[in-house]
Amino acid sequence: MLPHTESPPVSGGHPYDYYYRPGMALRPAPPRAVPSDLWFEPRRAMLSPWLDVRLEPVETPRTRLMADHLWQGDEPMDALVAAFRRSGTATGRRQLDRALAYGIDSVEDPLPELVRLIARLDTPPAWFDPDRWERGRRRWINVSTAGKMAMGVQDFMGTFVGAEVASAVGATGRFVHDPYRRNLESAVWFGSVTAPGALERRNPILHDTVRVRLMHAQVRAMLRRRWGDAHFARHGSPISNATTMGAAVTFGLTPICFDHVHGRRCTTDELDDVMHYWAYIAHVFGVAEELIPHSAAEGMEMVDYMVATAGVAPDWTAKMAGAATRLLAGGAPAVRLQRLGAAPLLGALAYYSGEPLMRTLLADTPLRSTPVRPWTTLTGAAASTTVRLRSLDDRLPGARTRARRRTAGYDPFWQRNIRLARFLAARAGIRGTPFDHHDNSADSAPRCPV
Repeated sequence: MLPHTESPPVSGGHPYDYYYRPGMALRPAPPRAVPSDLWFEPRRAMLSPWLDVRLEPVETPRTRLMADHLWQGDEPMDALVAAFRRSGTATGRRQLDRALAYGIDSVEDPLPELVRLIARLDTPPAWFDPDRWERGRRRWINVSTAGKMAMGVQDFMGTFVGAEVASAVGATGRFVHDPYRRNLESAVWFGSVTAPGALERRNPILHDTVRVRLMHAQVRAMLRRRWGDAHFARHGSPISNATTMGAAVTFGLTPICFDHVHGRRCTTDELDDVMHYWAYIAHVFGVAEELIPHSAAEGMEMVDYMVATAGVAPDWTAKMAGAATRLLAGGAPAVRLQRLGAAPLLGALAYYSGEPLMRTLLADTPLRSTPVRPWTTLTGAAASTTVRLRSLDDRLPGARTRARRRTAGYDPFWQRNIRLARFLAARAGIRGTPFDHHDNSADSAPRCPV
């Protein structure tokens, strides 16, 4: 990293389109990143035992960094994507794959940007503790199924209703035109990263994590060129570094916090171990070092800020939700029954995310008026019972042995999701996850006029 006395590299025409250097003045948040009451209840329900949750989150040095980093992407990977455009993506991809599998010394005449990226992967940061990472992995897997559902639903809402992520996901068209591949990729990555030693340097799971990171940078380059400076001025960077970090802290802390507020208490050490597990995942994903939290308390501040400022649903929300529910339109009796049949699922969404978010997601779909009671209440009762049973299990003889057995390998919850995603994808002729869908995205995007 350059010392902060040097000028930061600028990648576009907007004055905030650069990468932060320690010691620089922080940029204000993009105009779209303002608190919304749409996300208030989910935040309060999840974080109130630890934070004073307000409509406008308390400003801290860490949330100010989050606001600043909404303007920037992943500097090493963004540089590599730019190098791919010069050398040819196919050549660059071959170099990357070889360097991941066999090391940078095995690559003939490697791109300088690739050398710098691999050097970072080859050298874990001084704060990384493999034993603590393993404790965090096991504790994260050991949360209740209801806690994992809470994380999954809230991630789903952030993806389809949150302004930044929904815009990026909608613009790529993958959930509309290629949903089975996209779902399979997500399930495989989430399931794989729960394996012991998943992010050791020679583990293929780390290699796939870097490929997902590359896809994000390719989409970011495409959207930055397609949308131009006017969009950037309001929204900041597509798939920003702050949002990547925000995803890691919410993925990591939501399940264990859900269990805690429903009666299955966790200690500060357990929370910190889980945060360490996800902090290193964020490091491998390219989050800037200064942004990575080193305690759960820091991570919770970031969760509070990111959820509060997720924004209002963009036009893409209606397009994606409409495409997913178009077969439920019409007044035929069979179709009306199908809409009513969706009520239990909608009730679950409303319970885990709040009914206002669920209604916002479905505002322009045939499901917008579908009643969700008593399904919301029943989902809450089932979730609370699940957590209480796990809390009871923690106190019965043999609890540690059962926990070790549950967490010895991959997370069984995500393994079931992978099997379902593979089954659905296979019916559409999709059988692998090379994570190469966006290899030509950055090359094909037209540059918007400034």
